[in-house]
Amino acid sequence: MRATLAVLVASTALASPVFAQDDDLREWALDMFSPLPSTVPAVADNPVTPEKIELGKALYFDPRVSSSGVFSCYSCHNLTTGGDDNLETSVGHGWQKGPRNAPTVLNAVFNEAQFWDGRAEDLKAQAKGPVQAGVEMANTPDNVETMMNSMPAYVSMFEAAFPDQDSPTNFDNMARAIEAFEATLLTPAPFDAWLNGNDAAISEDAKAGLELFMDLGCSSCHSGINVGGHGYYPFGLVEKPGADILPEGDKGRFAVTETVDDEYVFRAAPLRNIAVTAPYFHSGKVWDLGVAVEIMAESQLGEGLEPGQTTQIVAFLETLTGEVPDVTLPVLPPETADTPRPVYMHE
Repeated sequence: MRATLAVLVASTALASPVFAQDDDLREWALDMFSPLPSTVPAVADNPVTPEKIELGKALYFDPRVSSSGVFSCYSCHNLTTGGDDNLETSVGHGWQKGPRNAPTVLNAVFNEAQFWDGRAEDLKAQAKGPVQAGVEMANTPDNVETMMNSMPAYVSMFEAAFPDQDSPTNFDNMARAIEAFEATLLTPAPFDAWLNGNDAAISEDAKAGLELFMDLGCSSCHSGINVGGHGYYPFGLVEKPGADILPEGDKGRFAVTETVDDEYVFRAAPLRNIAVTAPYFHSGKVWDLGVAVEIMAESQLGEGLEPGQTTQIVAFLETLTGEVPDVTLPVLPPETADTPRPVYMHE
């Protein structure tokens, strides 16, 4: 049956194709992908509770987690623009420009690891990184704890979120609360509806694009519930892109493992909401999704796509754009005389 589907793709990709039945295509797709769950997933060593979610939401939006009082998690992971910042690379403390493009936070709970090089094992670990990075929030765990403990409302929220702890208002629990909130940021998409049996949820062009995506081998790296987000692969498996797209100074996972085989190796990007998270790649150098698809086909698969094939694959990728959950902006705890004052770069 799969061989038949592959023949259909090859022979009809540029015409009005005669598709296999949806059930056949869906059976093949379900070997590669999984629909999003209808409930918030469990996360390791961190039970998700309403109190923890509410605390995590406040901390996610609070710029006082940064030393300058300017940058919050939301600054680089804007929930109104695809869960990222739509910048080539993010701007942080003292208006410094970071080294890599910010990945989306939406559905990030399903990634095998966090960051382009996978250096954070989960969202708890990821939440701590930018807070301490000099080009991002430029803060310290001690200063963050002082800030949170200076506000009685935060202390009460931590006590409600971590009722079994004697001194819960701490840096580790900040990360656990942010992880709990981020676990709620799921975006069910038309592709999920189609995987669940709704034949009309995606277009015929999108179905053709899905067939191409699987037949060409894109799903070898971009599979699973997040259509990527797991596994590490060289960027330029067949043909290495130029330095304008793959900067020579950023060797990817090599910085984590110091293993020569990991030079220019990156985690496969999760593709949910990819149509609204330009620019693309860790370098953020490509703004057009069709161009990004063609670069990946050439560099990873050695395939030159026809324009119609690119259009169909993009049509499939657009079905991964999901509905962002409603998030009510929190009213943050007020500062007190003991709250650390903002520190700017020139100081």
